[in-house]
Amino acid sequence: MTPPSLAARIAFAALVFTMTIPCQAEEVRPHLTVGTQEISLSAGYLLPHRLTTEHTTKQSGPALMPSWAMVLTDPIGKSFYRGQLLLGAEIVYIQFQEPFLTHGVGFTPKIKYMFEGTGRLRPYIEFAGGPFYTDLGGRIPEESSRFNFILTAGGGLSWFFTSQFSFNVGYRFHHISNAGTRMPNLGLNSSLPFGGFSFYF
Repeated sequence: MTPPSLAARIAFAALVFTMTIPCQAEEVRPHLTVGTQEISLSAGYLLPHRLTTEHTTKQSGPALMPSWAMVLTDPIGKSFYRGQLLLGAEIVYIQFQEPFLTHGVGFTPKIKYMFEGTGRLRPYIEFAGGPFYTDLGGRIPEESSRFNFILTAGGGLSWFFTSQFSFNVGYRFHHISNAGTRMPNLGLNSSLPFGGFSFYF
């Protein structure tokens, strides 16, 4: 039997940890004021998308994403889309296990919009992009450069166990390419389901 990946172990540990936190009797409604900071740790598993017949590489593996963000606004908007804007940055580490074992690491500024939701449950969407280094470059037909850029877009749900602590699950679409600085530059596309937790202070 194949041992569980690092991402699976981290996600399981986070789930066990959150289950040990006693739920408060009163309803939890997190109040994130302007200047509130968020420290997060998320982990997931990369799943490949070969969008054309020229995309032949099946890249997959665990990913780890520690991040920081700050609340920039009071609640804005009306109705279901009322929420708050956060701006931050994230480190992205990916261990590619296919087509061979290798690594990638990047740094991405990110923007996040967290909806008010209902009580403990708050949906969000997020976008990020920045430089990404991987030695896949020159070893697969889709990438000719080790220096690339990674773009991500996705969303998720935050469940607040307390007003300062939440468990998060979500999905991201990943695109990695060198922005045309070298050819070929077909790029790599993948999905990343993930789980993690956040602390607000």
